[in-house]
Amino acid sequence: MQTSYVNSALENEGDSVLACVPLQPHVLSPADNRSLSPKLEQFLASRPETPFLALDLDSVRNKFLELQKEFPQAAIHYAVKANPAPAIIQLLATLGSRFDIASRYELDLCLSQGVPAAWLSYGNTVKKSVDIAYAFGCGVRLFAFDSEAELEKLSRHAPGAGVQCRLLSQGKNADWPLSRKFGCDLGMAYELLLKSRDLGLSPLGVTFHVGSQQTDPQQWVEPMQQAAELYRQLGRHDLELGWINIGGGLPATYQGTLVPLSCYAQTIRQSLHQSFGASPPYVMIEPGRFLVADAGVIQSEVILVAHKSREDVRRWVYLDIGKFGGLAETMDECIKYRLRTHRDGPMGSVILAGPTCDSADVLYEKTSYELPLDLAIGDRVEILSTGAYTSSYASVGFNGFPPLATFCL
Repeated sequence: MQTSYVNSALENEGDSVLACVPLQPHVLSPADNRSLSPKLEQFLASRPETPFLALDLDSVRNKFLELQKEFPQAAIHYAVKANPAPAIIQLLATLGSRFDIASRYELDLCLSQGVPAAWLSYGNTVKKSVDIAYAFGCGVRLFAFDSEAELEKLSRHAPGAGVQCRLLSQGKNADWPLSRKFGCDLGMAYELLLKSRDLGLSPLGVTFHVGSQQTDPQQWVEPMQQAAELYRQLGRHDLELGWINIGGGLPATYQGTLVPLSCYAQTIRQSLHQSFGASPPYVMIEPGRFLVADAGVIQSEVILVAHKSREDVRRWVYLDIGKFGGLAETMDECIKYRLRTHRDGPMGSVILAGPTCDSADVLYEKTSYELPLDLAIGDRVEILSTGAYTSSYASVGFNGFPPLATFCL
């Protein structure tokens, strides 16, 4: 169950830049079921009460092994926030995964599943003092920060702990950018890493995140170069940083064409070598979406098909799940899920909306989606690649609707 923390010099993979195939919005044909495993198909056919998320653990296993093959010397920390189902935590722990947590509640979840506290990194840069003290008391020894005030909290409540400073990132070409709220600029990172040593903490390196559902492997290049220059500057003050945390961002299959993982891995390895030379720092990676999204499918039910006027040619299709039931990432229509129905007639344009009495609960209005013209109330609509950031986003009790039920198969 050990993940290797051993790193070695990387071979030069050449100076060629890997081209990325642009992704196009894609609506799945009603008869196309290639994205679903037989296990999922059988469960969906049993027609449990909707809405629910069904997730194939074999897919999660295969994704982890694929990632491990492409990054054999990296410490893989699963981002628990992507999907905190205990069965996923248990499975990944048996495969040797570490875990990235964002709260004391995720800490308690991991501990309850037998994960050692030493395998956890507290990656949220905004933490209550009491939660830092609690995590440290449980045995967590790795924390992230991006401000002087947070660093001082860590020095008081997690003395001697290992710390990583998060850098600002623009999130360019990511479907779900993570810019502005997290991270600090390079000048501040330089000052804070030196101060962390003065405060008795153990500065390990920097962390950055290029945005969730990142469609461009080249986005890892610039922050890697910036980190390398920062490390060289700090080395002049006898501060040698041995780690770099390249965050998450690896994509799931929401749209029709995906750049293969090998393209991301080769670009990252090449950038690591070109930025740091023959003795690069140890690498941490924090996948969430990549590991669990494609393993899951939400089955929902059509509760209404309506027009707003006699002249309106575009139908409104209301599902029994919406933004507040787990599809929060449709906000601003950022994440474009693929859909499937069992109707096979002619297609027509639709606006998709959720069931709540909130006008914000519209999934897709600007993005072009088509569904069969004979789609009817009571039909099931399956939303693919929904294993990540759905059940963990579902509200508890808005309009009285229960949280999204999850079945791990």
